[in-house]
Amino acid sequence: MVFDAHRHLGVLPAYPFYGGPAINPDIKARATIAELVADLDAEGTERALVIPNYGVPGPGVAFGFNELCVEAAQTDDRIRAALWVSPLPTDQQRTERALALAGEPGVRALKLSFLLGGRANDPACRPVLDRIFSVARERELVVHVHTSPGAASDIDEVGNLVEWYGDQVAVHLVHFGGGMSGHIKLAGSRFFDWIEAGKRVYTDLSWAIGFAPRWLAEEVSRRGIGHDRILFASDEPWGDREGEYARMRAATADGELSGMVFRENFEKLYG
Repeated sequence: MVFDAHRHLGVLPAYPFYGGPAINPDIKARATIAELVADLDAEGTERALVIPNYGVPGPGVAFGFNELCVEAAQTDDRIRAALWVSPLPTDQQRTERALALAGEPGVRALKLSFLLGGRANDPACRPVLDRIFSVARERELVVHVHTSPGAASDIDEVGNLVEWYGDQVAVHLVHFGGGMSGHIKLAGSRFFDWIEAGKRVYTDLSWAIGFAPRWLAEEVSRRGIGHDRILFASDEPWGDREGEYARMRAATADGELSGMVFRENFEKLYG
């Protein structure tokens, strides 16, 4: 059995990325719950955390998929939902409407990304972040945070959320830092330092550079901690489920760590 801790639902409008023509690069994006369930069946994915699709400028698109994700979780018991929220003061009303859904059956996470604006250390964003994490604490929800190298999603920025809120709220750092600098900072010490400090920090290795999964697995074995903090994630339709599965299976072999990464940690965090 495989449990997927990160995939998306909803079809985005075409957009002229990087000055090119309007395109839809996420070719496996799904518009309906039936299409999503068919994918889960075809893959053999037993459980999944489903997140609003995003990536085009304008967070209103992602907000618009919140109800669809909640409906998916209430349609099929294999599915858990994450709600899109925004740290931007200009999105505060939409974030409040999203947070009003936090008590709906099947909702297990709040999805936060700085790709569409804001920074963790921007004083203007702090009141909204405080509100988001307050609701997560009250509802026992995970905050699912995008990471990537450089700019507002760099682990030096996003790591502030672990420092500020990780004592009381589970923070899932998506993409394990997202690139070389993030991988080295996290696997080299920071991920394990947070665990030893009692922070409720989790991660997945979707989009990770090739060496990162096996290095992290070796560090977990060497240090004797962290085995309960790593989850499998496909990031479909932006990721590659088959490739992600193969890399994590190779890194974890068929031992205890494999069972925890592919099933048990999801069950404990999102089940």
